[in-house]
Amino acid sequence: MTVEADVVIVGGGLHGCSAALHLAQRGRRVVVLERRHVGRHSSGINAGGVRTMNRDPAEIGLSVAGMELWRRIGELTGDDCAFHAHGQIRVAETPAELAKVAERVAMVRRLGFEHEELIERDELRRLVPAIAPHCVGGLIVRDDGAADPYRTTLAFGRRAAALGAEVREGEGLVALERAGADWLAVGEHGRYRAPIVVNAAGAWAGDVAAMVGDAVDLRVRASMMMVTERMPRFLDPVIASVGRKLSFKQSDAGTVVIGGGQQGTADRHTEKTRINFANLAGSARAAIALFPLMQGARLVRSWCGIEAETVDHLPVLGRSLAADGIIHSFGYSGHGFQLGPICGSVVADLAIHGATNLPIAGLGLERFAAQAANGKAAGIGH
Repeated sequence: MTVEADVVIVGGGLHGCSAALHLAQRGRRVVVLERRHVGRHSSGINAGGVRTMNRDPAEIGLSVAGMELWRRIGELTGDDCAFHAHGQIRVAETPAELAKVAERVAMVRRLGFEHEELIERDELRRLVPAIAPHCVGGLIVRDDGAADPYRTTLAFGRRAAALGAEVREGEGLVALERAGADWLAVGEHGRYRAPIVVNAAGAWAGDVAAMVGDAVDLRVRASMMMVTERMPRFLDPVIASVGRKLSFKQSDAGTVVIGGGQQGTADRHTEKTRINFANLAGSARAAIALFPLMQGARLVRSWCGIEAETVDHLPVLGRSLAADGIIHSFGYSGHGFQLGPICGSVVADLAIHGATNLPIAGLGLERFAAQAANGKAAGIGH
């Protein structure tokens, strides 16, 4: 028996579940196909940063628009997702780094945004008393924050299901074929027919894109995280660094969660990851450099997940170049968590209206052809 739907979504991560929620809210029949379980990979185990700060210019408008959904995340999903808006600060350790921050703030102002702000040493120490004395200031977005990534992904999946979406876990996509004007998604256990298919397959999205004729250079990354035992409360904002790979936050329980992009290894075919302890030590050294009180803190766990990375570190969000009825939402390259709620709305717009008023210019597949024509290999850091 073939299941009929308005939209089939491949991938039960945050972006797939968010798209399902927004489509179901608008009355569409939705089926989500998830090979393992909802939030199995990067959606459930990332740092949980809700960050508009230091985005690529192509993402700023979308990210800022997304904060409106985060401010009412409880209303949207039925769960507050442990979201706290305590701010995020990117710490500068030298006058040269602070000068870079000033340049960044000026650039963002020229683009018409005012959410990023430069702070000097005194304000940094007021907000973060435990910061190392040598730090001279930083970049701040006062209403950025953090949330629980796994809880957030489950909340989107549950609300989508409550609105009528069918979430099929343990159902991997085997083939994607034309069936007249529709698409036939052949799963390991069933067949699903719909005029629209959303590719939100994360690290495996390149395979889905290839099934419909879209070529994309998609790699995998395995960003590592570690967490300490509980410590007395000393920090509210999420901390990053201008000159180091570091993200640093203290949870409500008192544990300190440390990440920042240091890489382990990942094999998307076996779905296995491995910690690189030499790189992990780099994260620990960065944490101690900015927070001397971390010297001697005991780690209780470390992990890494599998996520997709594009050559320019920007997501692919838009319609297929090769086939009608295919919408891509993947390649978030380590910074897709905050974008999850708003990108689900974008996908719903594209599926229902064929276009969106939200700012997604520069995020479609066509940019790669333009980059190749210009001889660019890409590379804007995040």
